[in-house]
Amino acid sequence: MTQQPYGVDPPSLRKTLGVVDGVAIAASSTAATTSIGIGLGVTAGVVGLHLPTIMLLAFLPILGIAGAYSRLNRVEPNAGNGYVWVGRSLTPWLGFLVGWVNIVATVAFLAYTTAVTGSAMLQLAGEAGLHRVAGLALDPGSTAQTTAVGILVLVAVTFTAVTGVKTAARLQSGLLVFEYVVLLGFCGYGIVTGPHPFSLSWFDPFAIPSASALAQGLLLSVFCYWGFEAAFTVNEEVRDPRDASRAGTITLVTMLGLFLLGSLAFQRVLSEEELAGHGAKGLAYFGDRLASQPLAALPLVALMFSAVASLQAGVIPTARGMFAMSRDRTLGPVWSRVSARYGTPAVGTLLIGALATAVAALALVIPRLADMIMATVNAVGIVVALSYALTALAAAVRFRGLLREDWRQGIRAVVLPSLSAAALLGLGGYLAWSFYTSTDHFEVSADNGWFLLLTPALMIVSGFVAAAWAKWVRKSPYFRTGHGTDADAPQLLATPH
Repeated sequence: MTQQPYGVDPPSLRKTLGVVDGVAIAASSTAATTSIGIGLGVTAGVVGLHLPTIMLLAFLPILGIAGAYSRLNRVEPNAGNGYVWVGRSLTPWLGFLVGWVNIVATVAFLAYTTAVTGSAMLQLAGEAGLHRVAGLALDPGSTAQTTAVGILVLVAVTFTAVTGVKTAARLQSGLLVFEYVVLLGFCGYGIVTGPHPFSLSWFDPFAIPSASALAQGLLLSVFCYWGFEAAFTVNEEVRDPRDASRAGTITLVTMLGLFLLGSLAFQRVLSEEELAGHGAKGLAYFGDRLASQPLAALPLVALMFSAVASLQAGVIPTARGMFAMSRDRTLGPVWSRVSARYGTPAVGTLLIGALATAVAALALVIPRLADMIMATVNAVGIVVALSYALTALAAAVRFRGLLREDWRQGIRAVVLPSLSAAALLGLGGYLAWSFYTSTDHFEVSADNGWFLLLTPALMIVSGFVAAAWAKWVRKSPYFRTGHGTDADAPQLLATPH
């Protein structure tokens, strides 16, 4: 390993990726199969049989966000993306916050996905007739067993990520092909043969039960789209920065198609009660309704592959975001160590995997921590919306001059990102208010509104505390200039006084 001393030209990440690799990483991070298999049931519990319209509505602001990411990436490709862009265009404090909340939210999500991965693998073992190992009865509902199995997978995919993004992208490409073939086959068959009649009301947003349900459903759907920007976290490792923009856009449009297909198929095959009542086993139940074994197990295999790929795809962009922050001395130097052999931030990647493993393992000995992880996943839509909105505002500020030079370009570069940011900030604020008014007491429970509100609040407050440490203790030049550092622009790294 090599460690970059502060004040010296930063190390370079190797440029080995193309558009397909970027799509594989971003699509795996978005995890369409996991979102369809688990997220649709959760969202249906809020909006009922209106999944197609909620997915379409959520796509509109996300499309504006994707445009902002693409345009910013063309003028300033950087592994830190939102952290760098927001810091330069708005303020370093908000830029650091964008980087921080993405790190914290991803670590919590990795801990949660670890148990989901273990559960999918144990369910699959049961379908294959394997019910005991060394005298131990396998139980997909056991937190201890699912976490233990998931941690083994997390360790394996973390080491794969260390060896290089190219290796990880090849693995994820293979997993994605299998997932999408299964999804397209089962969902297409479900749409054609499902017993429940198609209804235009599924696309009527005014039929959603309440404004609160609409806001919560939209943020849950935004969470489903979360991850397309992973293509931009590896843009220093692509041969052409435009490839990262293409990969992000292709991924986002693909996710929309898959979510609409899955929504229609699930509502054609399952009743509203069945949709909302099966949780993590929703995709397996869907498969059982359409086919007999062993074909019925294929959606479960796809869910397992999706969860595995999601674990790896979560480790990769987070390590690179922390790599970018370390180069600017907003985080410690350990995060910017680059492997001389693999050309990756290997130590940071291992540490991210270790942090997620530790949080997942602590849930076994501290039962209330499991509630905290679940609450984090339920409420993380608020911080995701905040991160996206700030990045969109950064694009609007950066390119505001286009409104005078070319009004068509100005609409795309300034107006649309601004509208997207306003929509996401409004949704996040309304949902936070709904959490606050939903109860009159605090309780450590995944369905307590004050606890759900506390989770994103702690993420945000801890971000400002860490920013203060970086500014006044680490004396990071980032807080003087707002400029980030990238491997192709070492002159941006100020020498410490």
